[in-house]
Order: sequence, then structure tokens, then C-alpha cells
Amino acid sequence: MELITHTGRYPIILVVDDSQMNREVVTAQIDVEMKCDIRQASCGTEALQILEGTAPDLVLLDVNMPGMDGYAVCRAIRAGDATREIPVIFLTGQRDTEFIVNGFEAGGSDYLLKPYEGRELLARVRVHLELKLRRDELKTQRDELSRRNSELEAAIARVKRLEGIIPICMYCKKIRSDATTWQKIERYIEEHSDAFFSHGICPDCFEKTMTDLKASKALEP
Repeated sequence: MELITHTGRYPIILVVDDSQMNREVVTAQIDVEMKCDIRQASCGTEALQILEGTAPDLVLLDVNMPGMDGYAVCRAIRAGDATREIPVIFLTGQRDTEFIVNGFEAGGSDYLLKPYEGRELLARVRVHLELKLRRDELKTQRDELSRRNSELEAAIARVKRLEGIIPICMYCKKIRSDATTWQKIERYIEEHSDAFFSHGICPDCFEKTMTDLKASKALEP
């Protein structure tokens, strides 16, 4: 099954485990069924260094590692602005309820106990990837909608609407702005909108004006 991000790439998975054998097994199990860009880290410090340059779509994280354990890595992921939404699946042989609860309290999305079947790993990976990719798509759509709404609000702020019945003189085209005051139409529009006028002359009026001028010249003695 292929999963493609909204940007057109394959999902990125980061596998963090101090055992190279465990990392290779997990990578091979995923590669059999899914096309993903799988990165590996041998410790928590290396994982965070990778996360600084690349935000994966899923982290598969061992709990017991020398130095920084999986709980500390997960808390660091949740503390980062660019990484806090990344799902984290803990992979560990610790079966005590306390360890499982600690994993979720640290911000884990799921918990898979070793030894596990490849089908179970794939099922959980697929579910969390699908949820992550869908969230990313929705976020992109929300951001685009927010951008368009901002542009629309800015446009509305620049426009004052003229609406209702506006009394206008059928001869001189002045507009009655109140019970007794009549204004030129351009003055009325300028006062009730953000538009302003730059006067010119249309072809019809130009032709009429020239005709009138010629006629007046012809009448001169």
C-alpha cells in the first residue's frame, strides 16, 4: 500500500533504537509492505539531531537506551514547535503498566510490546501515518482558508457598500443625501465609499462638444 503526503512525497519514518539489529528488522518489515523514506538513529541525541533538519511523519522509538531514554526523546519531540504533532510509537519489551503509562504521559501516541508480529507493526504504522497525513492536509487547507479570509476581510475593509434606494434627479443627476440637500453624484459616492473620481470626457460628449463649438463659431458675425 502506498501513502503519499499532500506535497507528493513518500512518508518519512525515523527508527530510534540502540540496537542496529532491531533497527534493521523494523526497517525490513516496513519495506516489505510500504514505500517510505526510513531514517535510523542509534540514540536519543542522534534522533534529535535528525529531527532538527527533518521532521518525519512518524517516529518508532525504543524506550531503554543509554544516555537519553525514549521518554526524554518523546518529551523533547513534544516540546518542539516543528515536531510536536509527529506521532510516536514506543517499541519496548517493558510490559509493566507503569512503563506503558509513563510512555503515554511523555507524549507517546501508541505502545507496541516486543516481541511483536510484523503485521501488527505495519497496521499501527499505517494507521498513524494515515492520521498524520490527513492532519497535515487539513492544516494546509485551514491555512489556505485563513489566508483567503484575511484577503477578503482586507478587501471588505476597503469598500463601503452603497445600498437601498437613492433619490437621483432625472435631469441634472444630483443625489439627495438627506431631506433637503442635493449633491453631485461624484461627491455623494466619494463620501459614501472609498472611490474617488478623475474627470475626463467620453467620445460621445467630446463629439457633442465639438459640434456645439463649430455651431457657435458659425453663428459668430
